Amino acid sequence: MPRLHASVPPHPRRIAVDLRALVGVQTGGGIYVESLLRELAGRGQFSYLGLSHAPVAAAEHLEEAGVTTEVQSAPLGVLWQQLVLPWRLRRGDVDIFWSPLFTLPSVLPVPGVVTVFDLTPILFPETHRLKVRLSQQPFLSRTMEIARRIVTISRATADDLVRLFPDAAPRIDVVYPGIDPEFVPGEPADIEATRRELGCPEGYLLYSGTLEPRKRVGLLVDAWSELRTSDPRTPPLVLTGPYGWGSRRLLARLRTLEGRGLHLLGRVPRWRLLRIMQAARIFVYPSIYEGFGLPPAEAMACGIPTVVSRSSSLPEVVGPAGCTFRPDDADELRRRLAGLLAEPAAARELAERGIERAGRFRWTRAAREMEEIFHGVGG
Repeated sequence: MPRLHASVPPHPRRIAVDLRALVGVQTGGGIYVESLLRELAGRGQFSYLGLSHAPVAAAEHLEEAGVTTEVQSAPLGVLWQQLVLPWRLRRGDVDIFWSPLFTLPSVLPVPGVVTVFDLTPILFPETHRLKVRLSQQPFLSRTMEIARRIVTISRATADDLVRLFPDAAPRIDVVYPGIDPEFVPGEPADIEATRRELGCPEGYLLYSGTLEPRKRVGLLVDAWSELRTSDPRTPPLVLTGPYGWGSRRLLARLRTLEGRGLHLLGRVPRWRLLRIMQAARIFVYPSIYEGFGLPPAEAMACGIPTVVSRSSSLPEVVGPAGCTFRPDDADELRRRLAGLLAEPAAARELAERGIERAGRFRWTRAAREMEEIFHGVGG
Protein backbone atom coordinates (compact mmCIF):
# COMPACT_ATOMS: atom_id res chain seq x y z
CA MET A 1 0.00 0.00 0.00
CA PRO A 2 1.27 3.49 -0.72
CA ARG A 3 2.08 5.55 2.36
CA LEU A 4 -0.37 8.30 3.15
CA HIS A 5 1.17 11.62 4.06
CA ALA A 6 -0.69 14.16 6.11
CA SER A 7 -1.21 17.34 4.14
CA VAL A 8 0.98 20.17 5.35
CA PRO A 9 -0.62 23.61 5.19
CA PRO A 10 1.37 26.09 3.14
CA HIS A 11 3.44 28.57 5.10
CA PRO A 12 1.50 31.84 5.33
CA ARG A 13 2.71 34.61 3.09
CA ARG A 14 4.79 37.22 4.87
CA ILE A 15 3.80 40.87 4.86
CA ALA A 16 6.29 43.55 5.82
CA VAL A 17 4.74 46.63 7.43
CA ASP A 18 6.11 50.17 7.71
CA LEU A 19 6.02 51.00 11.44
CA ARG A 20 7.21 54.60 11.29
CA ALA A 21 3.85 55.78 12.69
CA LEU A 22 4.83 54.07 15.95
CA VAL A 23 8.16 55.86 16.30
CA GLY A 24 8.11 58.63 18.90
CA VAL A 25 4.89 60.15 20.21
CA GLN A 26 1.88 58.12 19.12
CA THR A 27 -0.88 59.94 17.23
CA GLY A 28 -4.08 58.72 15.59
CA GLY A 29 -2.05 57.11 12.82
CA GLY A 30 -0.09 55.15 15.39
CA ILE A 31 -3.27 53.94 17.08
CA TYR A 32 -4.55 52.79 13.68
CA VAL A 33 -1.36 50.87 12.84
CA GLU A 34 -0.98 49.17 16.21
CA SER A 35 -4.63 48.21 16.68
CA LEU A 36 -5.14 46.93 13.13
CA LEU A 37 -1.82 45.09 13.00
CA ARG A 38 -2.47 43.31 16.29
CA GLU A 39 -5.89 42.24 15.04
CA LEU A 40 -4.42 41.03 11.74
CA ALA A 41 -1.64 39.08 13.43
CA GLY A 42 -4.09 37.36 15.76
CA ARG A 43 -6.11 36.01 12.84
CA GLY A 44 -3.18 33.95 11.52
CA GLN A 45 -3.88 34.38 7.81
CA PHE A 46 -0.50 36.01 7.14
CA SER A 47 2.86 36.39 8.86
CA TYR A 48 3.80 39.98 9.71
CA LEU A 49 7.18 41.69 9.93
CA GLY A 50 7.29 45.25 11.23
CA LEU A 51 10.11 47.46 9.92
CA SER A 52 11.23 50.93 10.94
CA HIS A 53 14.21 53.27 11.05
CA ALA A 54 14.12 53.60 14.85
CA PRO A 55 12.77 51.63 17.83
CA VAL A 56 9.00 51.66 18.23
CA ALA A 57 7.28 52.03 21.58
CA ALA A 58 4.74 49.31 20.79
CA ALA A 59 7.33 46.66 19.85
CA GLU A 60 6.69 44.53 22.93
CA HIS A 61 2.92 44.51 22.39
CA LEU A 62 3.36 43.68 18.73
CA GLU A 63 5.76 40.84 19.52
CA GLU A 64 3.22 39.44 21.98
CA ALA A 65 0.65 39.50 19.18
CA GLY A 66 3.00 37.60 16.87
CA VAL A 67 4.50 40.48 14.88
CA THR A 68 8.27 40.29 14.44
CA THR A 69 9.95 43.69 14.45
CA GLU A 70 13.24 44.88 12.97
CA VAL A 71 15.04 48.20 13.02
CA GLN A 72 17.38 49.36 10.26
CA SER A 73 18.81 52.52 11.79
CA ALA A 74 18.61 55.70 9.74
CA PRO A 75 18.67 59.38 10.74
CA LEU A 76 15.41 60.21 8.95
CA GLY A 77 12.35 58.11 8.21
CA VAL A 78 12.14 59.26 4.59
CA LEU A 79 15.79 58.31 3.93
CA TRP A 80 15.14 54.90 5.42
CA GLN A 81 12.00 54.43 3.31
CA GLN A 82 13.57 55.43 0.02
CA LEU A 83 17.12 54.05 0.40
CA VAL A 84 17.38 51.42 3.15
CA LEU A 85 13.98 49.75 3.00
CA PRO A 86 14.20 48.58 -0.66
CA TRP A 87 17.52 46.92 0.15
CA ARG A 88 15.90 45.09 3.11
CA LEU A 89 12.94 43.94 1.01
CA ARG A 90 15.29 42.35 -1.56
CA ARG A 91 16.27 39.57 0.84
CA GLY A 92 13.49 37.41 -0.52
CA ASP A 93 11.72 36.67 2.78
CA VAL A 94 8.84 39.10 2.19
CA ASP A 95 5.91 38.58 -0.20
CA ILE A 96 4.03 41.91 0.17
CA PHE A 97 4.93 45.31 1.59
CA TRP A 98 2.23 47.39 3.29
CA SER A 99 2.79 51.05 4.10
CA PRO A 100 0.05 52.50 6.32
CA LEU A 101 1.77 55.85 6.00
CA PHE A 102 0.79 57.54 2.74
CA THR A 103 3.70 56.59 0.46
CA LEU A 104 5.77 53.67 -0.81
CA PRO A 105 9.48 53.46 -1.71
CA SER A 106 9.96 54.66 -5.28
CA VAL A 107 11.81 51.42 -6.03
CA LEU A 108 9.81 48.54 -4.59
CA PRO A 109 11.05 44.97 -5.12
CA VAL A 110 7.81 43.32 -3.92
CA PRO A 111 4.11 44.10 -4.52
CA GLY A 112 3.00 47.07 -2.44
CA VAL A 113 -0.19 48.13 -0.66
CA VAL A 114 -0.50 51.65 0.73
CA THR A 115 -2.98 53.21 3.15
CA VAL A 116 -3.71 56.91 2.63
CA PHE A 117 -5.25 58.50 5.70
CA ASP A 118 -5.89 61.89 4.16
CA LEU A 119 -4.56 64.27 1.53
CA THR A 120 -3.85 67.29 3.71
CA PRO A 121 -0.19 67.50 2.56
CA ILE A 122 -1.57 68.16 -0.94
CA LEU A 123 -4.87 69.94 -0.29
CA PHE A 124 -3.82 71.94 2.78
CA PRO A 125 0.00 72.07 2.70
CA GLU A 126 0.01 75.12 4.95
CA THR A 127 -1.28 72.94 7.81
CA HIS A 128 1.89 70.80 7.82
CA ARG A 129 5.50 71.37 8.70
CA LEU A 130 7.94 71.59 5.81
CA LYS A 131 9.52 68.32 6.97
CA VAL A 132 6.21 66.48 6.54
CA ARG A 133 5.54 68.01 3.14
CA LEU A 134 8.99 67.08 1.85
CA SER A 135 8.67 63.51 3.09
CA GLN A 136 5.34 62.92 1.36
CA GLN A 137 4.55 65.25 -1.54
CA PRO A 138 7.47 64.23 -3.83
CA PHE A 139 6.61 60.52 -3.58
CA LEU A 140 2.82 60.48 -3.86
CA SER A 141 2.54 60.35 -7.66
CA ARG A 142 5.01 57.47 -7.86
CA THR A 143 3.14 55.67 -5.08
CA MET A 144 -0.13 55.96 -6.98
CA GLU A 145 1.59 54.43 -10.02
CA ILE A 146 3.18 51.40 -8.39
CA ALA A 147 0.76 50.46 -5.60
CA ARG A 148 -1.13 47.23 -6.32
CA ARG A 149 -3.91 48.37 -3.99
CA ILE A 150 -4.59 51.75 -2.38
CA VAL A 151 -6.55 51.76 0.87
CA THR A 152 -8.33 54.84 2.20
CA ILE A 153 -10.09 55.11 5.54
CA SER A 154 -13.12 56.99 4.24
CA ARG A 155 -15.08 57.51 1.04
CA ALA A 156 -14.25 61.22 1.26
CA THR A 157 -10.52 60.51 0.99
CA ALA A 158 -11.13 58.01 -1.81
CA ASP A 159 -13.02 60.68 -3.74
CA ASP A 160 -10.17 63.16 -3.22
CA LEU A 161 -7.69 60.58 -4.53
CA VAL A 162 -9.76 59.91 -7.62
CA ARG A 163 -9.95 63.63 -8.40
CA LEU A 164 -6.19 63.97 -8.13
CA PHE A 165 -5.19 60.58 -9.59
CA PRO A 166 -8.03 59.29 -11.79
CA ASP A 167 -5.93 56.38 -13.11
CA ALA A 168 -5.73 54.98 -9.58
CA ALA A 169 -9.51 54.67 -9.19
CA PRO A 170 -9.78 50.91 -10.02
CA ARG A 171 -7.21 50.09 -7.32
CA ILE A 172 -8.78 52.06 -4.45
CA ASP A 173 -10.54 50.32 -1.54
CA VAL A 174 -12.24 51.98 1.43
CA VAL A 175 -11.59 50.20 4.73
CA TYR A 176 -12.94 52.00 7.77
CA PRO A 177 -10.82 51.86 10.94
CA GLY A 178 -12.10 50.33 14.12
CA ILE A 179 -12.73 51.63 17.60
CA ASP A 180 -10.88 49.98 20.46
CA PRO A 181 -13.34 47.86 22.49
CA GLU A 182 -12.82 49.71 25.77
CA PHE A 183 -14.60 52.77 24.34
CA VAL A 184 -18.06 52.18 25.80
CA PRO A 185 -20.37 54.32 27.97
CA GLY A 186 -18.96 54.89 31.44
CA GLU A 187 -20.44 53.80 34.73
CA PRO A 188 -22.29 56.58 36.60
CA ALA A 189 -19.94 56.38 39.60
CA ASP A 190 -16.87 56.64 37.36
CA ILE A 191 -18.36 59.58 35.47
CA GLU A 192 -19.10 61.40 38.72
CA ALA A 193 -15.58 60.72 40.01
CA THR A 194 -13.92 62.03 36.84
CA ARG A 195 -16.03 65.18 36.80
CA ARG A 196 -15.29 65.80 40.47
CA GLU A 197 -11.57 65.26 39.89
CA LEU A 198 -11.57 67.81 37.06
CA GLY A 199 -13.57 70.30 39.10
CA CYS A 200 -16.52 70.08 36.68
CA PRO A 201 -19.30 68.42 38.73
CA GLU A 202 -21.96 69.25 36.13
CA GLY A 203 -19.89 67.98 33.21
CA TYR A 204 -17.98 69.74 30.47
CA LEU A 205 -17.52 70.16 26.74
CA LEU A 206 -14.57 68.20 25.39
CA TYR A 207 -12.12 68.38 22.52
CA SER A 208 -9.44 65.71 22.10
CA GLY A 209 -6.68 66.04 19.51
CA THR A 210 -3.46 67.78 18.63
CA LEU A 211 -3.26 71.56 18.86
CA GLU A 212 -2.38 72.43 15.28
CA PRO A 213 -3.88 74.73 12.62
CA ARG A 214 -5.98 72.08 10.86
CA LYS A 215 -7.95 71.26 14.01
CA ARG A 216 -9.43 74.79 14.31
CA VAL A 217 -9.49 74.69 18.11
CA GLY A 218 -9.56 78.48 18.17
CA LEU A 219 -12.98 78.45 16.53
CA LEU A 220 -14.27 76.16 19.29
CA VAL A 221 -12.87 78.49 21.93
CA ASP A 222 -14.61 81.42 20.20
CA ALA A 223 -17.97 79.64 20.26
CA TRP A 224 -17.55 78.49 23.86
CA SER A 225 -16.45 81.94 25.05
CA GLU A 226 -19.53 83.53 23.49
CA LEU A 227 -21.72 80.94 25.22
CA ARG A 228 -20.06 81.64 28.60
CA THR A 229 -20.53 85.37 28.12
CA SER A 230 -24.25 85.03 27.35
CA ASP A 231 -24.84 82.29 29.93
CA PRO A 232 -22.36 81.81 32.80
CA ARG A 233 -23.93 78.39 33.47
CA THR A 234 -22.29 77.06 30.29
CA PRO A 235 -20.16 74.03 31.22
CA PRO A 236 -16.36 74.33 31.24
CA LEU A 237 -14.30 73.41 28.19
CA VAL A 238 -11.74 70.62 28.54
CA LEU A 239 -8.99 70.22 25.94
CA THR A 240 -6.81 67.12 25.79
CA GLY A 241 -3.97 66.41 23.40
CA PRO A 242 -0.41 67.53 22.73
CA TYR A 243 0.80 70.78 21.28
CA GLY A 244 1.60 70.12 17.64
CA TRP A 245 2.94 73.12 15.79
CA GLY A 246 1.89 76.49 14.41
CA SER A 247 -0.41 77.28 17.35
CA ARG A 248 1.71 79.36 19.72
CA ARG A 249 -0.78 82.22 19.74
CA LEU A 250 -3.59 79.78 20.40
CA LEU A 251 -1.67 78.16 23.23
CA ALA A 252 -0.97 81.54 24.80
CA ARG A 253 -4.66 82.40 24.56
CA LEU A 254 -5.69 79.10 26.10
CA ARG A 255 -3.39 79.66 29.06
CA THR A 256 -5.03 83.02 29.76
CA LEU A 257 -8.38 81.21 29.98
CA GLU A 258 -7.19 78.55 32.40
CA GLY A 259 -8.90 79.09 35.73
CA ARG A 260 -11.81 80.79 33.98
CA GLY A 261 -13.57 77.64 32.86
CA LEU A 262 -11.02 76.22 30.43
CA HIS A 263 -9.00 73.14 31.37
CA LEU A 264 -5.89 72.53 29.25
CA LEU A 265 -4.78 68.99 30.11
CA GLY A 266 -2.23 68.36 27.36
CA ARG A 267 -1.42 64.78 26.37
CA VAL A 268 -3.02 62.19 28.64
CA PRO A 269 -2.57 58.39 28.69
CA ARG A 270 -5.06 56.48 26.61
CA TRP A 271 -6.79 54.97 29.65
CA ARG A 272 -7.19 58.47 31.09
CA LEU A 273 -8.56 59.82 27.82
CA LEU A 274 -11.21 57.11 27.91
CA ARG A 275 -12.39 58.20 31.38
CA ILE A 276 -12.38 61.88 30.39
CA MET A 277 -14.34 61.12 27.24
CA GLN A 278 -16.93 59.03 29.09
CA ALA A 279 -17.58 61.89 31.53
CA ALA A 280 -18.09 64.64 28.92
CA ARG A 281 -21.49 66.17 28.20
CA ILE A 282 -20.69 67.03 24.57
CA PHE A 283 -17.72 66.18 22.38
CA VAL A 284 -16.70 68.78 19.77
CA TYR A 285 -14.35 68.25 16.83
CA PRO A 286 -13.97 71.41 14.69
CA SER A 287 -11.25 70.11 12.34
CA ILE A 288 -11.30 71.48 8.81
CA TYR A 289 -10.19 68.19 7.24
CA GLU A 290 -9.90 64.60 8.45
CA GLY A 291 -9.28 61.33 6.67
CA PHE A 292 -11.63 59.69 9.16
CA GLY A 293 -11.70 61.37 12.56
CA LEU A 294 -11.19 58.68 15.19
CA PRO A 295 -11.91 60.84 18.29
CA PRO A 296 -15.54 61.61 17.23
CA ALA A 297 -16.12 57.90 16.56
CA GLU A 298 -14.71 57.04 19.99
CA ALA A 299 -16.89 59.69 21.62
CA MET A 300 -20.00 58.26 19.95
CA ALA A 301 -19.04 54.79 21.19
CA CYS A 302 -18.91 56.25 24.70
CA GLY A 303 -22.45 57.58 24.32
CA ILE A 304 -21.45 61.24 24.16
CA PRO A 305 -23.40 63.65 21.89
CA THR A 306 -20.93 64.58 19.17
CA VAL A 307 -20.61 67.80 17.17
CA VAL A 308 -18.28 67.95 14.15
CA SER A 309 -17.50 70.32 11.33
CA ARG A 310 -19.34 69.71 8.08
CA SER A 311 -16.23 68.95 6.05
CA SER A 312 -14.24 66.08 4.54
CA SER A 313 -15.01 62.70 6.12
CA LEU A 314 -16.54 63.89 9.38
CA PRO A 315 -20.21 63.92 8.27
CA GLU A 316 -19.56 60.48 6.73
CA VAL A 317 -18.31 59.16 10.07
CA VAL A 318 -21.03 60.53 12.33
CA GLY A 319 -23.89 60.16 9.83
CA PRO A 320 -27.32 60.94 11.32
CA ALA A 321 -25.90 60.30 14.80
CA GLY A 322 -23.90 63.53 14.88
CA CYS A 323 -24.54 67.25 14.81
CA THR A 324 -22.64 69.28 12.20
CA PHE A 325 -21.74 72.92 11.56
CA ARG A 326 -19.92 74.86 8.85
CA PRO A 327 -16.19 74.63 9.58
CA ASP A 328 -15.64 78.41 9.45
CA ASP A 329 -18.75 79.46 11.39
CA ALA A 330 -18.25 79.87 15.14
CA ASP A 331 -21.77 81.27 15.51
CA GLU A 332 -23.36 78.16 14.04
CA LEU A 333 -21.24 76.02 16.36
CA ARG A 334 -22.38 78.15 19.30
CA ARG A 335 -26.03 77.62 18.34
CA ARG A 336 -25.53 73.85 18.01
CA LEU A 337 -23.93 73.65 21.45
CA ALA A 338 -26.56 75.90 23.02
CA GLY A 339 -29.32 73.72 21.56
CA LEU A 340 -27.89 70.49 22.95
CA LEU A 341 -27.29 72.04 26.37
CA ALA A 342 -30.82 73.43 26.49
CA GLU A 343 -32.50 70.22 25.34
CA PRO A 344 -31.28 67.21 27.36
CA ALA A 345 -33.74 64.89 25.63
CA ALA A 346 -32.31 65.75 22.20
CA ALA A 347 -28.79 65.24 23.54
CA ARG A 348 -29.73 61.81 24.92
CA GLU A 349 -31.28 60.80 21.60
CA LEU A 350 -28.13 61.87 19.77
CA ALA A 351 -26.02 59.88 22.23
CA GLU A 352 -28.09 56.74 21.70
CA ARG A 353 -27.81 57.04 17.93
CA GLY A 354 -24.08 57.57 18.33
CA ILE A 355 -23.58 54.27 20.14
CA GLU A 356 -25.38 52.44 17.35
CA ARG A 357 -23.43 54.31 14.67
CA ALA A 358 -20.08 53.58 16.31
CA GLY A 359 -20.86 49.86 16.18
CA ARG A 360 -20.07 49.97 12.45
CA PHE A 361 -16.41 50.61 13.13
CA ARG A 362 -14.69 47.45 14.36
CA TRP A 363 -11.09 46.27 14.00
CA THR A 364 -12.32 42.75 13.23
CA ARG A 365 -14.14 44.04 10.19
CA ALA A 366 -11.18 46.20 9.12
CA ALA A 367 -8.81 43.23 9.45
CA ARG A 368 -11.07 40.97 7.42
CA GLU A 369 -11.30 43.52 4.62
CA MET A 370 -7.53 44.10 4.65
CA GLU A 371 -6.94 40.36 4.37
CA GLU A 372 -9.16 40.24 1.30
CA ILE A 373 -6.97 42.94 -0.22
CA PHE A 374 -3.75 41.11 0.67
CA HIS A 375 -5.09 37.86 -0.76
CA GLY A 376 -5.78 39.64 -4.02
CA VAL A 377 -2.26 41.04 -4.30
CA GLY A 378 0.14 38.72 -6.11
CA GLY A 379 3.22 37.62 -4.20
